[in-house]
Amino acid sequence: MQKIFLTLMFAITLNAQVIGGVAVVVKGEAITTYDIKKEMKTSKTSEKKATNTLIRKVLEKQEIKERKLSVSSGEVYDDIKQTAKRNQMSVDDFYEAVRNANGLSSSQLKEKIKERLLSQKLYSAIAYAGVSQPKEDEIKAYFESHKDSFDHPSAFEVVIYQTKDRKKLLQKTKDPMFYSPDISAINQTLPYDNISPELASLLERTPVNNYTAVVPDGKSGYMTFYIKATKSPKEMGFENVQTQIVNMIMAEQREQVLGDYFARLRHNADVKMIRTVK
Repeated sequence: MQKIFLTLMFAITLNAQVIGGVAVVVKGEAITTYDIKKEMKTSKTSEKKATNTLIRKVLEKQEIKERKLSVSSGEVYDDIKQTAKRNQMSVDDFYEAVRNANGLSSSQLKEKIKERLLSQKLYSAIAYAGVSQPKEDEIKAYFESHKDSFDHPSAFEVVIYQTKDRKKLLQKTKDPMFYSPDISAINQTLPYDNISPELASLLERTPVNNYTAVVPDGKSGYMTFYIKATKSPKEMGFENVQTQIVNMIMAEQREQVLGDYFARLRHNADVKMIRTVK
């Protein structure tokens, strides 16, 4: 009898500890204070925004389940292959690049891609009827009011450092005076229009007189780019960015439709706010 009583007391105590950590309950699914703190740290955002993000994620997950949406392992692998190809990497090199950059294993990466693809299917299903092709005058007006956002450097003056030894290359990025005969260095001018969008984005995000992150070179080695200078910005003509603008406008429309949809969903859902993060 005493043993049963002790077991029961342990279960009650454990349950009290779990409930004590619950901050929000969305349609029966709990969001804990730990979840919110983690989201605040990851997204570098406020408690309110982190809480709203997590509530939206729960609603999305439940909506995906109700609509019986699914993603196959083949779809996940195709996405990985396409991303690796865009970055001129093999799939194995891509896995390694993600592991080095984000600490994600291949199985964790696949799970995140699966979540993203599921979300894309959900968004497409919700926003399909609410998004329309913009007219030409709308596209031109968008271009005129966002001209500065379409400017980019015409070229990058860089030093490309390459080696098979990632640790030595990391040491080079931390200590420019570090020398190793295993590291090759090549001065190059990289025209913006001749490089991949991913590389262009990496170089644009890196300030002058700094190294980029160390990335695989597609040849079982590693590379980093030291940005010496950027050449004067190139103003893109309307014809060059018309397709991009159409995609941007439709993306904004889609976000508006999705925002309205999930706002209504949240309004009608059983959402209980229990406690704030202390």
